[in-house]
Amino acid sequence: MIFKINAMHKKIQASRALVTGASSGIGLEFARVMAKAGINLVLVARSSDKLKTIAENLKQQYGIDVQSICADLSRHEDVEQVYNSLEQQKLQVDYLVNNAGFGDFGYFHEADWNKLEQMINLNISALTRLSYLFVRDMVSRGHGRILNVASTAAFQPGPTMAVYYATKSYVLSLSEAMANELEKTGVTVTCLCPGPTESGFQEKAALSESKLVKGKKLPSAVEVAEFGFDAMMKGKITVIPGLMNAVSAQAYRFLPRNWLLRLVRSVQERA
Repeated sequence: MIFKINAMHKKIQASRALVTGASSGIGLEFARVMAKAGINLVLVARSSDKLKTIAENLKQQYGIDVQSICADLSRHEDVEQVYNSLEQQKLQVDYLVNNAGFGDFGYFHEADWNKLEQMINLNISALTRLSYLFVRDMVSRGHGRILNVASTAAFQPGPTMAVYYATKSYVLSLSEAMANELEKTGVTVTCLCPGPTESGFQEKAALSESKLVKGKKLPSAVEVAEFGFDAMMKGKITVIPGLMNAVSAQAYRFLPRNWLLRLVRSVQERA
């Protein structure tokens, strides 16, 4: 048993993870959790200076190799650049954490189209393309793990955040289908569906005044990342941190659709 544990530890230490949206929030905590486990890292985000500082700190603290790539994954060419850069360096990715994404609070007809398009490109297109590029390499090697960060928003439509909810429904559907297709290949796909989290997401999405989060104690990004990492390593498919989040996500399935829409709208409107 001791030999097996040591062998697994060495295998983890020799592996490498790519984490998107790694400069803050859940993505940053995923980087820390994986670094603590001895996994080498490739960190991707738009904030070049911040990313380099994080990479250097993780290197010094955990003695692992950390690469950083500054990229705007809402741009198709940047997504390709990430994959091509690793190919040129012959860096093998064993774990892919598709965490990058953002939301926006407000009515669909009043939203800025450029922001909506950027959201769709990042939350859907970039995640899909990265998954497609790296999963083929994983399947050919017979091992690998992908974790896609969705949300409890994936389980219902979301008036006042219509496009964001729709993108997360896509992520959930894609992840579950991929997980089924990849059975017996040695590759697993996990979809992490956190509820509201203390991660900076609310401020960026202008959601701070929503009844969904205002005045509430939210779980930390650290807790969500640790939960997600454990689920990924166990090869679980769809996971929801927090008992009430899990109960709510399942309960929504049994409500009439018009009731569900009214419920979500009332919970999300400004307090």
